[in-house]
Amino acid sequence: MATGNGGEVRSERARTLLDACGIEAGHLDEAALVARAEQIADAVARYRASSAMTETWDRHLSSEFDAHDVGATMDTMVDDPYLLHVPVLTGGAGRDGVARFYADHFIPKIPADWQITPISRTVGCDQVVDEMVTTFTHDIEIDFLLPRVPPTGRRVEIPIVALGAFRGSEVRYEHIYWDQASVLAQIGLLDQVGVPVAGVEQARKLLDGTGPFNSLIGSEPPG
Repeated sequence: MATGNGGEVRSERARTLLDACGIEAGHLDEAALVARAEQIADAVARYRASSAMTETWDRHLSSEFDAHDVGATMDTMVDDPYLLHVPVLTGGAGRDGVARFYADHFIPKIPADWQITPISRTVGCDQVVDEMVTTFTHDIEIDFLLPRVPPTGRRVEIPIVALGAFRGSEVRYEHIYWDQASVLAQIGLLDQVGVPVAGVEQARKLLDGTGPFNSLIGSEPPG
């Protein structure tokens, strides 16, 4: 049981918090009252931290794809960030390395018709993970995604998963994933015949559920 004036003040603050949350606290003893209030306060703190992360992450993405602003993008990151596009190992490490990559190989290499359709977002205690479908025309050399591949003029639709890890409210690093075999198939550099690779069907299945399951197996089980 809380004792002394400090304990009474703590209990009263806990009771005020529970009342404000609409939680009936009359049946709780002082120890349970304080413990319950601490749980709520911790949940509020986590919510505020996650809100700060998602706000920064959205600003980071907007600075890249809408504003095309290297400085604004870097302002969302820690002093020692790194960036990795996993399928092709493009990116950079350290503030100068990441900024140089953004300036030379990323922002000026984003196709003009690049569009992102969100699928889902998962927020953890120190990271944000976005699942999305990205569409674009391969009408310029896209260093970060198709390095040293001349423009083909082909349309590409590809699911992408982007993980942003945080230190405090700043982006610490990014890991970006996609199926490079699907991209190569869609631009005509990989023949899908005889290999288990799905092209634009990946994106279409995620977006609207069209197309069969198990087509690469050769048959679809009933039901």
